[in-house]
Amino acid sequence: MKIATGTTLITNGQLIDGTGKVPVPNASLVIRDGRIAYAGAAVDAPALPPDTEKIDARGGTIMPGLVEAHFHATYFNIAALEDLDIKYPVEYVSLLSSVNTRLALECGYTAARSGGCLFNVDVWLKKAIEEDLIAGPRLATSGREICSAGGLMDWNPEFRKIGMEGLVFIINGVEDARKAVRALVKDGIEWVKTYPTGDAASPDLNDHHTLCMTFEEMHAVVATAHNHKLKVTGHCRATQGIKNALRAGYDTIEHGTFIDDEGLEMLLERDVPCIPALYFEKASIERGPEFGLPQAVIDGHQETLDGGAESARRILRAGGRLGMGGDYGFGWNPHGDYARELTFFVKDVGLTPLEVITCATKTGAEIMGRGHEFGTLEPGKLADVLIVDGDVAANIALLEDRKKFIAVMQGGVIKAGQLAKPFPTVVKREK
Repeated sequence: MKIATGTTLITNGQLIDGTGKVPVPNASLVIRDGRIAYAGAAVDAPALPPDTEKIDARGGTIMPGLVEAHFHATYFNIAALEDLDIKYPVEYVSLLSSVNTRLALECGYTAARSGGCLFNVDVWLKKAIEEDLIAGPRLATSGREICSAGGLMDWNPEFRKIGMEGLVFIINGVEDARKAVRALVKDGIEWVKTYPTGDAASPDLNDHHTLCMTFEEMHAVVATAHNHKLKVTGHCRATQGIKNALRAGYDTIEHGTFIDDEGLEMLLERDVPCIPALYFEKASIERGPEFGLPQAVIDGHQETLDGGAESARRILRAGGRLGMGGDYGFGWNPHGDYARELTFFVKDVGLTPLEVITCATKTGAEIMGRGHEFGTLEPGKLADVLIVDGDVAANIALLEDRKKFIAVMQGGVIKAGQLAKPFPTVVKREK
């Protein structure tokens, strides 16, 4: 991915640097060769060369690019989970995914950590993005997910003899668990996604209080993945499943819905980030009936929403870390609505806008293992910047409206927003 050359000055806006500090009014951001050289009050900005490019923030907000910490590029706004298994071939899924990555970037998300994908497409999406063949966020890849037999993602009846080859590895025992991870190692993914617990989406088989993987299977996944320098995350709603994942050595927890005091203590002791993904639950309750979700599922999502919101508040207030990622890619929770998660955490969960922005920038970059490279507007870091026409600290819902984006920058290059030029068509030639 190319970075800018020369010097750029962004001025006439308030600066939210992503660290949690109060906004700096009348600020300037100086970018030199794709990296941040200065971020602070305009009055203290350094002298700049005469050929400096200038960008007017129009009295709005200068902030880090957002990080979507639970991204499903290969989910295509499906009406049911089963659609992932049979609806489209890998060729069309790849095309749809490239559309979703472009959309994420246009929505201000300059980086994303995958929460699982079909056909291991993530690996090739990342390569295409980094080679500037397609537009998209900096990507931390996942691949086919790991689920135990009879678990949340294992819905085909045995008599049909249909596997889940494009979507998940179905495991029975520790040897299957190790084998699945080793297959992912060969395909070049970075994150291993598992399903330790059930979900409200499947109340008749394994609801959100059900354990779907044994501790031994989870530990085998972690040991094998860590041996190969991969990280592990898991869909963890049930209380015991959360604690099993933490004991097994998981690197992040997805959802953490029904965490108890013991689980919270374990989470804090290991400083493991949690990605609640709560707007998905609200969208499921509000729009699920349009897509035929039965009342039992709606009720389960309500319980999940209530429990997840309380757990998220407890984690952050106790000093834990939350990432922002909304499980987008379902018909009632489609791609492009990513920032609704941020508004939800302010208006419904009760976090402050600055807390949510820190979760959606600094913590997101840390989850990706790249907090030293981006996520905050600090000297030396890559200039992944979002310039918004308006006061985001006063109205975080502005981030839902990409028409308000003056510029979305990666490495100092404007990729989207009002100032963006059309994304170039690149024909790749093998050397």
